[in-house]
Amino acid sequence: MNKAKLKEAEKKFIMRFPGGFSNPQMLELTKKHKVEKMKKMAQDSFAIGQFESADNIIDSMGKIVSQSSLISLFEKPKFRDLVKVLNDSEKKHLAHGLKEFLHGDQAFGFGLMTGLLHEYKLAKWPLLTVCSIYYRPSVEVFIKPTTAKGIIEYFELTGLKYHSNPTFEFYKAFREQIMQMKQEVHASLQVDNAAFCGFLMMTLENHLHID
Repeated sequence: MNKAKLKEAEKKFIMRFPGGFSNPQMLELTKKHKVEKMKKMAQDSFAIGQFESADNIIDSMGKIVSQSSLISLFEKPKFRDLVKVLNDSEKKHLAHGLKEFLHGDQAFGFGLMTGLLHEYKLAKWPLLTVCSIYYRPSVEVFIKPTTAKGIIEYFELTGLKYHSNPTFEFYKAFREQIMQMKQEVHASLQVDNAAFCGFLMMTLENHLHID
């Protein structure tokens, strides 16, 4: 990573928002995006004991996607339609993938989810990573294609090449570098990975065109 660019971004952000994410403006933004509500919903819905019912898991995934400000208005109705057409076997498949990703073999779980969503042409990074970022925000990462590409390019992350086809290998490598970057900044910016990536995105908006 380019530490000089990261430290410069940190300096500008804290000058603009003293106290980092505890700044009143940032707290208001967090409230606007219903972050705490979404975290609680995910953590209640995807606790290990909830996976006894695939139907409930798929319904909860649908609610997370439909209510999350991280998901585009273009993708929300497509996922809602998917939930309606999945048969019982497919629901179990997708639910088991999420269970493995959150509570077991992450690579296996990611592959299960990607495989099923690929059949419906919905194997998109945001849909694959939104539930986990709310469930475990200090560990997982949310991948929005334009932002991920911008972070890799601007902060000169080595060994990372973005691919539109989601793979666990890229997810793991990107997550590792985000965690490394997070350790380099002031504690007020280390709230969780979702907030930290928000800081990086705001930095990029001043340098690159972000949709």
